[in-house]
Amino acid sequence: MKDLLRTSSSLVEGIEKILNLQSKIESDASNKYLAMAAWLDRNGFANTASHMYKQAEEEREHFLKVFKYITDMGGIAITPTVSEVQQEFASFKNVFEIALQNEIAVTQAVNKVIAKCRAENDYATENFMMWYVVEQREEEKNARRALELFELINENDAAGKFELDLQISKIG
Repeated sequence: MKDLLRTSSSLVEGIEKILNLQSKIESDASNKYLAMAAWLDRNGFANTASHMYKQAEEEREHFLKVFKYITDMGGIAITPTVSEVQQEFASFKNVFEIALQNEIAVTQAVNKVIAKCRAENDYATENFMMWYVVEQREEEKNARRALELFELINENDAAGKFELDLQISKIG
């Protein structure tokens, strides 16, 4: 059956495989932001927690977008398993250091999908993935901006923590 479906799809097996990997990466990103939101909530950063819950939802949308693309193209979308994610963070700032690292890793994964598309002459999937290129540029910028705010606002006193919580929640 899989071979029959493959003949009626322009999605080659290697592209389908890397798209399923991208789908898992986006799903994992959603769970990572969810864990960050819960940590922020537990530690009194309600505004930033709200921001992270929205980020988790956005990443879920990104996952679903890839997942649906695979099925729309006649491929077999694999429902990703839930991976373990970090639940505790060393500090408020550490949440955003890890968020930036995660966003850079997602950008690198997107670039690998596009490189594979170019190697396989899959212009439709490359075109589809360009949305992620633009999105990742924004996601990295937002994470960097949050870290910049830690350089401008003293996180070691209550007023600074309050201001950081307020200002970071306005990013994006």
